[in-house]
Amino acid sequence: MTPAPRRRNVAPPRESVLVAAMATIAERGLDGLTMAGLGREVGMSSGHLLYYFRTKDELLLQTLEWSEGRLGAARSALLSRQAPVAERLDAYVELYVPDGPRDPHWTLWLEVWNRSQSADADARARQAAIEGAWHRDLVALLAEGISRGEFRAVDPDRFAARLRALLDGFSVHVAVGIPGTGRAQVLTHVRDFLDDALPPKTSPAGD
Repeated sequence: MTPAPRRRNVAPPRESVLVAAMATIAERGLDGLTMAGLGREVGMSSGHLLYYFRTKDELLLQTLEWSEGRLGAARSALLSRQAPVAERLDAYVELYVPDGPRDPHWTLWLEVWNRSQSADADARARQAAIEGAWHRDLVALLAEGISRGEFRAVDPDRFAARLRALLDGFSVHVAVGIPGTGRAQVLTHVRDFLDDALPPKTSPAGD
């Protein structure tokens, strides 16, 4: 009788590993994400994972890039809708702000940026690409709103940089659970700011 061929240990698809990493962060936080534990989840040894990702920093960055890819698709769908620009801007803000404390995407984002001080040039460029995609979409949205007369005339790039700084600050507060800065309160603050800063072109211009 011919012996059955030995089964090869086939690594799971890269996306399966990233999905498992994100699920672990959501369930147990970053402290619960270890190479050994993740390996058990996907049927690989920690050494095998390191072969594919080299370091935990690289695993975290690739997981963030995967998560950002999903957010990017959702953002494109929201921003391409046939709706007033102000309504789409609200959708952009709602997608940007964390769902609440320990939001897994923002938990990961904060950790990757915290580690970026020792990252190499390639990793930092990939992080900058993530930020650049959010910024470009916001600039385009603002420019459209201005051209349609929904917003007063501002420099779209300059205003986008300031708005994203505001969103980042509020979002960190939501993600770490600072009292008084829950998601609902933050969305109200940002909506009030946008109402004051971007009145329709026909309205008296603000500062």
